[in-house]
Amino acid sequence: MKRTSSIAETLAERRMSLVDLEDATGLDRKVVEAIVHGRYTPSPEQRRRVAAALGVDPQHLAWGHASEVQHIHGHGPQFGRSP
Repeated sequence: MKRTSSIAETLAERRMSLVDLEDATGLDRKVVEAIVHGRYTPSPEQRRRVAAALGVDPQHLAWGHASEVQHIHGHGPQFGRSP
């Protein structure tokens, strides 16, 4: 069974740049950058396009956020309570 690898690793193995991936997928530059850097979880269609551009099966790529998503805005656990 083939291991999953990050999109950045696969780009490096294929010696492709972000611009190459952007051109091959037809996706917006900001979306491609966010996908590669793990700041955005792509839709199934976007996954198919990225995987096809890299010449791999979508199941062999690691998708999703590279770091934990932290919600920094809001009022905290006391929101809605009276003092």
